[in-house]
Amino acid sequence: MPVFEYKALDRRGRKKTGIIDGESLVSARSKLREKGIYPTTMAEVGSEQPGSGDAPGESFAGRFFFGRIKNAELAMVTRQLATLLSAGFPLISAVSSLVTQTRSKPLKKVLSKIKGSIEEGKSFAEALAMYPSLFSAIYINMIRAGESSGTLEIVLERLADITEKREETKKKIQAALAYPVLMAIVGALVLLFLLAYIVPGIIAIFSDMNQTLPGPTLFLISVSSFLKRFWWAVLLVPFLCVVALYCTARNERGAYMIDKTLFLTPKLGDLLKKLSAARFSRILASLLANGVPMMTALGISRATAGNRVISAIISRASKAVEQGGELGVSLGAESVFPSLAVEMIKIGEKSGQLERMLEKTADLYEREVEVSVTAMTALLEPLIILVMGAVVGFIVLSVCLPIFEMNQLVK
Repeated sequence: MPVFEYKALDRRGRKKTGIIDGESLVSARSKLREKGIYPTTMAEVGSEQPGSGDAPGESFAGRFFFGRIKNAELAMVTRQLATLLSAGFPLISAVSSLVTQTRSKPLKKVLSKIKGSIEEGKSFAEALAMYPSLFSAIYINMIRAGESSGTLEIVLERLADITEKREETKKKIQAALAYPVLMAIVGALVLLFLLAYIVPGIIAIFSDMNQTLPGPTLFLISVSSFLKRFWWAVLLVPFLCVVALYCTARNERGAYMIDKTLFLTPKLGDLLKKLSAARFSRILASLLANGVPMMTALGISRATAGNRVISAIISRASKAVEQGGELGVSLGAESVFPSLAVEMIKIGEKSGQLERMLEKTADLYEREVEVSVTAMTALLEPLIILVMGAVVGFIVLSVCLPIFEMNQLVK
């Protein structure tokens, strides 16, 4: 059913905006008038061109709007929907209630289109699948499994838990890294300003005296002259490096090499392995617990791994499981997955409690990631201060050395 965005006036002449669905523009206008709302302008949202075959979520406008929908908003709507279904609301009524309650305009539009698709006879999973840029493969497949088993509200609760847990971990990592990164950027800019504009004025005094300057002072003069003339290059090089890295990451082979290099990096590699193990365990446990077959669950876990190296390992493990092998043994043959995660998966397979052991593995490594990030940032802060102090100390020493030599000559 088409969805229309409107601007209108109520009976008291106050301006109102919103969205409403209807069979046609005339039908939508009639609905609004029945509510005492008189539209001034109306336009169909995300209208599809006949024969285009594109899902509305895949249009340019759709990608622009849906990209603004935050994961936190999606988690909140998922939990609200689960609550309404648990209270006995039919699916269409529950979605309709969310449309009126949701404040986010882009999300309101998506929910309205989903409601219209369900009214046209599509399943909830099919309606969500029209928006792959918003709803992940995990989300859609778990909804499909919930609809098939009649446990949709339980599945929605679990999806809300997964999304909230992921956002919580992401925010903790971002909060832990925010201060060190800000310190590094500000420190680098301050040092660049000192070397390019402040130091040259001080050093010029010694240059005019035609005195033989110490080695550190000459080096500082050279660095300062270079930065004063080519400061734009210092800013341009990091930008070009980021662009080159981005272009490399868009290539499948290049992205694989980047991921592999990150895994081989000391400390950071161990952290990424733990994070990958937690993500894989959480996704696989959720899918299996909601009735998704093992091979399908492994395929979804591989597609949503977010790392080419992990995806390749899961792909090889899937083939081994399909041929009758054990998941734990297949993952253990690789050197990437943490050994404890592999052992817990093996125990889960032998005891018939794979989902429970995967959940425990995810909880364990998510806690370890948080602890590791906290420890790394605790080391980063003094390290940044130490580096900045060393550079500033070198600048002070380079400026003071000629002064000391001049004092000795005067004596």
